[in-house]
Amino acid sequence: MDHLKFYIDGEWVAPVTPRPHPVENPATGEEIATISLGSAADVDKAVAAASRAFESWSMTPVAERRALVEKFLDIYDRRFEEMAQTITAELGAPITMSREQQADTGSGHTRGFLDALVEVIWEEKLANGDTLSREPIGVVGLITPWNWPMNQIALKVIPALLTGCTCVLKPSENTPLNALLWAEMMDEAGFPPGVFNLVNGDGPEVGSAMSKHPDIAMMSFTGSTRAGTAVTIDAAPTVKRVTLELGGKSPNIIFADCDLEERVAGGVLEVMNNTGQSCDAPTRMLVERSVYDKAVKIAGKTAAATEVGDPTQEGDHIGPLVSALQWDRVQALIEAGIAEGARLVTGGAGKPDGMNAGHWARPTIFADCTPEMRVWREEIFGPVISMMPFDTEEEAIQLANDTDYGLAAYLQTNDMVRARRVMRQLRAGNVHLNGAGVNYGSPFGGYKSSGNGREGGLPGLEDYLEVKMLHGI
Repeated sequence: MDHLKFYIDGEWVAPVTPRPHPVENPATGEEIATISLGSAADVDKAVAAASRAFESWSMTPVAERRALVEKFLDIYDRRFEEMAQTITAELGAPITMSREQQADTGSGHTRGFLDALVEVIWEEKLANGDTLSREPIGVVGLITPWNWPMNQIALKVIPALLTGCTCVLKPSENTPLNALLWAEMMDEAGFPPGVFNLVNGDGPEVGSAMSKHPDIAMMSFTGSTRAGTAVTIDAAPTVKRVTLELGGKSPNIIFADCDLEERVAGGVLEVMNNTGQSCDAPTRMLVERSVYDKAVKIAGKTAAATEVGDPTQEGDHIGPLVSALQWDRVQALIEAGIAEGARLVTGGAGKPDGMNAGHWARPTIFADCTPEMRVWREEIFGPVISMMPFDTEEEAIQLANDTDYGLAAYLQTNDMVRARRVMRQLRAGNVHLNGAGVNYGSPFGGYKSSGNGREGGLPGLEDYLEVKMLHGI
């Protein structure tokens, strides 16, 4: 594969103006590939190709679109190990985790959308005699992050293509290699030229050009709240649809009646997964005061036992952070927690012993946090948990909702009446009870500064559809 090229109009093409950009292995800091960052001129070429292709692709029968996606899925399954190894190399996710989670999302979400596709009602007669028709919105711009790269590519590209849209994808410049591999598979599946296009680049140049482009009808963005705001502002003059999946600072409410050892340890491991680089990680642990001290000990013990190691080796250890910039951000917030008076239970600033090369962080637990502390309020995006006690159910709910975010919330209790009561009051798009995870085919998204729109399932398809009313027919 020539990593310097983009995939536009069914061909691998050179950038208009090459801008070499290194891709590194975060476990070693070594350069493993060089891509080129694109420009507005490359975006113009990709959008023009997508616009031409939309005329015929939007009118292609759903069964034919489905058949091509199914062919792609067969190719993905055959090249699954390539995808897992690629994600391990550029993200630093341990290979076991890459296979079981990171790469698995590509096939899992694709199957979920294929199942949901049969639920789409393309045309229906209303009670008043009018006809409601659903049709693809047009050319869509897709911007995906580095932390769950294949997860987000599948959640955007597959529903766009199944609904009849054409697309331009800009993956993260930190983890572009999995996206290039995805483009190879799209090409092998035989999608018509221009239906799927890929342009590498950064947000200020390529992302902004996509968001501002008058021929892009919709932007779907996943990343930081700051960058999501920039996409929205850039898109506003052309009044295009914008869907956002942004940051989080998810609460994890632990009631005394749960299996404390299992649920506290499970909450810690949920954060450590992907080295804390998950937007929905339960990083604020709220514990009923009667069991708070015991919970702090369990959390500290679990974090201290979390192994940090070579991503190429199989096992349940965690890998490095994605980049030096991300490492610096995590370290600054750990140091802020110490400076603001949070009690450091385990971990702390710096790298684990012996891990000098690469961007390794120490699994960290802070206790006795207060609502104004930065480690309690800001998304750290590293293997760091902040803990605080509560006295009443009402206080727990208030503290849980006291955040700018609303992507996910977690609840641990064996009282199902309480569980239903509390879950209804948590202002989050996803609420997990007693360790329940996210299933393929379910919609995912958040409230408040965590974004708008939903990805996955029927709502994830509907985001790419426009409603047209037919009168007199």
